[in-house]
Amino acid sequence: MSAVSTGKVVVNRAMSLDGFIAGPGHTMDWIFEYLTATTFPEVMEATGAMLVGRGTYDVAKRMAGSDAPYEGGPQFVLTHEPPEQPDPAVTFLTCDIEEAVATARGAAGGKNLEILGADVAAQCLRRGLVDEILVYVVPVLLGDGVRFTPSGLDRIDLEPFGNIQSGAVTMLRFRVRK
Repeated sequence: MSAVSTGKVVVNRAMSLDGFIAGPGHTMDWIFEYLTATTFPEVMEATGAMLVGRGTYDVAKRMAGSDAPYEGGPQFVLTHEPPEQPDPAVTFLTCDIEEAVATARGAAGGKNLEILGADVAAQCLRRGLVDEILVYVVPVLLGDGVRFTPSGLDRIDLEPFGNIQSGAVTMLRFRVRK
């Protein structure tokens, strides 16, 4: 009997050259001027599920429209307050971060679990739950917005293991040293 692959927990985010993952007012439309699902197809192929925070989910819904499908397998949203109107494409979780990661990872079918959103990613990093960080560096300076990591995150050492250019975007990959 062969072992089942458990996939990795990967923080996945686009970042402006000056270190912001969202602009003022949590705007993220600048990302889609450079990135599509086909920019780095190998990432989507390796993704089995996604875990995002409520803020990221709300911003994505506003940007995509209420009926836009999500790619990357089942989507889980970690929140203290699930919406009154259920979203059939999403599972809302109100548990702690370890349970949320375990639940979403179980649904990933042996593929990677992608972590999106500053707060959820920081919680995962603080608890040592992240295997890799994948960063799409987009050639834009935003000047202000949501930082790559929130204040108060302790030092985390990373090991670079890959970088790829696709058009104007550079993808950097790091392993989290544990």
